[in-house]
This record gives sequence, structure tokens and C-alpha cells, in this order.
Amino acid sequence: MLTGLERIEQLVVEHPNRKLQTLMHYVNKDTLREIHERQEYEKASGVDGTYKETYEKEIDKNIGDLLSRMKRFSYRPQAVKRVYIPKEGSGKLRPLGIPAYEDKLVQGVMAEILNVIYEPRFYDFSFGFRPRRNCHQAIAYLDNKLMGKTSWVIDADIKGFFDNVNHDWMIKFLEHNISDPNFIRYIKRFLKSGIMEEGKYWDTEKGVPQGGPISPVLANVYLHYVLDTWFAEVVTKKLQGEGSMVRYADDFVLCFQYKEEAQAVYSALKQRLAKFGLELSEEKSSIIKFGRSAGKDAGKFDFLGFTFVTTKSRKGKFIVVEITSQKKLKVKRSKIKSWIKDNMHNPVEELIKLLNIRLGGHYNYYGLTNNYKRISDFYQYVKRQLRMWLGRRSQKGRITWEEFERMLEFYPLRQPKITKTLWRGLVLKTTVGSRMP
Repeated sequence: MLTGLERIEQLVVEHPNRKLQTLMHYVNKDTLREIHERQEYEKASGVDGTYKETYEKEIDKNIGDLLSRMKRFSYRPQAVKRVYIPKEGSGKLRPLGIPAYEDKLVQGVMAEILNVIYEPRFYDFSFGFRPRRNCHQAIAYLDNKLMGKTSWVIDADIKGFFDNVNHDWMIKFLEHNISDPNFIRYIKRFLKSGIMEEGKYWDTEKGVPQGGPISPVLANVYLHYVLDTWFAEVVTKKLQGEGSMVRYADDFVLCFQYKEEAQAVYSALKQRLAKFGLELSEEKSSIIKFGRSAGKDAGKFDFLGFTFVTTKSRKGKFIVVEITSQKKLKVKRSKIKSWIKDNMHNPVEELIKLLNIRLGGHYNYYGLTNNYKRISDFYQYVKRQLRMWLGRRSQKGRITWEEFERMLEFYPLRQPKITKTLWRGLVLKTTVGSRMP
């Protein structure tokens, strides 16, 4: 027997142009409880101050009451609590929204419904916040395009995307595929629920707060119609040369064979974004000469924490390599230095065990083919910091390199390792029902 989500998925595949109806009944006791079980204990609470352990003491009663209010349409999402977390590499703070506990549950179920509806519609050059997709696949896809006929790249940045999503357009995009008025009604309520910051309430006339379970898929739906479908169905059909795109959330790169077409699309892109309430950050966006034909004039650009550069292999063949960006490397060094300092009084065995977990995470992400030198440099930096801070806790005030190396024989640091090999040969598949709304 098919589950509710499987039935929706089957309808989307079999009838791609049919609008989905009666979706709200999938927000029920079973699905809400399932989302509840996935929540983490002691996770930060929203404005309601409710945690998982509190809510589950009377879980059946609480979910029953929630469903009763939803059926009467008296359920209204509470304001999202806004907190700020450090933004890597900038020294600035990034806003993060924490929904109330019940809102997390309802958003979680609705997000799963939206994912089932839109996964078959999303293009394969979109990788962010999607099931079974990750940053390394996006990098491999872009690498494949850069190894082809690409000669020019648009490195684009949308200014404050999550803060500027237009609610009216968001609803129009959803109504292009969904005709359940109750489902749409609750999406509107989530968008308009407001923000609570330091005891003050702010209306949300635009934007999608980052942090809620439903925010990533809503952002993907918005950019699917604003960017992806426009590029696939309008831009590429007008090109004389080859053109391609890769997007991870609101971070995207456009590739072109001819300079004139890259320039024309750059100009059109600004107009396209403006139509939907978005703005291209021109100080962070540029057209870059890049590719096989660029030769010594080839530029470089950053994407997902890597700097993309061109060079030649040992056999003299053109290749694209991805190395840890200097900006990210600086951030990672600063973070690991602070962590070692904060934990230097732990027993050495425990300290290095925890440090190895962090090194493993660094290698797992940045350990791409041709990036061994950068991850090795990071390893050497960690060694120097570890020796320095262990020396500061020593009565002697320092540890010689000989003493330090002997210690590492008993408690070895994880060595740098290439963990990912880019697979060149990814192809763009046809999606269903991606007509422009």
C-alpha cells in the first residue's frame, strides 16, 4: 500500500501538469508525530520556550489539540525568534530564525509534501537542500562544464536573497502547481508570522527566515521559477554557443562559450531578478574569462568554499582544479585555533581525539583531487597551533619539536587525505512540468 507521500509522488510523475489538491490531510497525527521524533533534544526553543522533552510529555494530547485548531483554522504560527550567528569569513553576523515548537512540526510535514511535489520538477543543475544531493556533486557538475566549451563565467551573487523573497510571487509560484487553498493559506501564515527580536515584534512583508524546516524548499521553489526555468527555457534557446548553469541554494554560476552572450545574459539577469524583487550584488558579481581557450588570461572564482583555477596536467593537458579558497582557509584556521585554545587543558588523549574529528571533517569536505597541498598546509598549521598551546600549559612554557613528535607517536594526528574524486560526465536530465508560470 502506498503511503501518503508516495501517492503524491505518483501523481506528480504520472500527471506532471495537474495541480495537486487536498494536501492538508497529509498533515495528520502520524506525520506530525514522525516529525516530532526527528527533533533533537535540548535544541534551541522559539518564542514559546517549548522543547521536545516538554512537548512529548503529553504528545497525544498536544498533537490532538494542534490538529483541532488547524481544522478550525484557529492555528496561527507564532513569530519566529531571531538570533544571530557568526558569518564565516566576514566578521559579520547572520540572522537565523527559530520557529516555535509546534510550528517546526507543521512546517516539517509541509516541507516534506513540497519536496515530493517539486523534486521531479527541479532541474538537475540545482543541488542545494535537496535529497541525495550535496556540494561535491555541484562542484563536479560545474567542473564538467568548465572542462568543455566554456570560455566565460558569470560569478553571480544575489544581495540578501532570503530577506527579499517577494511573498506575492512566492504564492503565485506555488499556486502554479498546488490548488489546495488550505495548504496555501498556511504557507501564507508562515510567511507573514513575523519576527521577534529582543522582545520586539517585526512584521514580515517579504523574505523567508533562515532556520525553519520549510525555508529551504520554499527558497528552491522561488529560484526554480525566477532563475532555473528562465535559464533552461528562455536563455539557452537563444544562445548560439553552449551555455550552462549550476546552483546551490542562492549561490550560482553561469557558463558560456561566447563573451557577447555572457555579457547579454549578465544584463538580462539583473532585469530578471529585479522583476521578482531581487537584486544582483554587482560588487560581488563579475564576468570572468575562464576555460580552455582563455590561456594565461584565465581568471579565477570561488564557489562553495573552493577557488576554481585552470592549469595543465603533468602531461601538458588543460585541466580545472579546485583548491580551498583563501577566504575559507583563513576562517577555518581561525576557528581551529580558537578551539585548541579553549580545549588545551583537556587530557592530551581526549584533546587529540576530538581534534582528529575536526580534521576528518575538514578532509572530507576539502579533500578533493588536486587540493592535497591546501589540506596538508592546514594540517601543518594545526600541528603548530597544538604544539604552541600545549607548551603554554606546560610548566616549562614550551615543548620542543622532538618532544612534540614523540607525543604524536602515542597520540597521532589524522593525516591529510584525498577523500573525493570528481566524477566528470554528469548530464542534465529532463524534468517534468517546468513550464514558466
